[in-house]
Amino acid sequence: MSFRARISILLGTTLAVGAGLFLLPRIPQDPAYHRFADTRGWLGVPNFLNVVSNLPFLLVGVAGLRFTLEKESRDHFVAPQERWPWTAFYLGIALTCFGSAYYHSAPANAPLVWDRLPMAVGFMGVLAAIIAERIDLSAGLIALPVLMAVGLFSVLQWYAGELRGEGDLRLYVMVQFYTLLVVPLIMALFPPRYTHGADLLAAVGIYVVAKLLEVSDGFIFRLGHVVSGHTLKHLIAPLAGYWILRMLARRQPVAVA
Repeated sequence: MSFRARISILLGTTLAVGAGLFLLPRIPQDPAYHRFADTRGWLGVPNFLNVVSNLPFLLVGVAGLRFTLEKESRDHFVAPQERWPWTAFYLGIALTCFGSAYYHSAPANAPLVWDRLPMAVGFMGVLAAIIAERIDLSAGLIALPVLMAVGLFSVLQWYAGELRGEGDLRLYVMVQFYTLLVVPLIMALFPPRYTHGADLLAAVGIYVVAKLLEVSDGFIFRLGHVVSGHTLKHLIAPLAGYWILRMLARRQPVAVA
């Protein structure tokens, strides 16, 4: 299949998904989203486990930033500029610790903005990284600030709409969930530059498991009133970032025949 044909499939799929999503009615934030199963406080911290369980985001984010910003990490990249999107990814993970902890201390739409902004940065960072490594380095670097702007805008436009009583999550849904679909699609269409590409698919799978735990929040908490699904989500989701860091540290450039 020619490069142009593969690009056409990627763009056509993206346009089809985007058009299909925006043909749907607008998606306001469900107020029930803020009602988590485990509301127990401890040591003066409300919703204690949902707050402190965000610490792994910081640990993984800082470890990733140290890796991408160290001079020695250049040996793990064909081009030094490839580190930039991964740096954005790990910055988003690290900041998610603070944004999510702030949100869970008093769940509502306003603090939810600070939870979603760094998540949008992380999602767009990994998408730009895959574009740079699988399709074209220059395209990925150009896409990075554009995708970051789209990700941040998706959160801000949702919240501005909520303030007017017209909240709409469709663009944010595209930012988060289409990224989970398009990364495997890009990997299927375009050849790898590095080994250990399967680790990235494993990271996507880990994040999907974390989302399943999130939607099972109350069910899991009722099993023994020990821990909730949302707390488990906070503990599992950073593992996806760690698995990618493991990939970056272990991989080698693919030999070109």
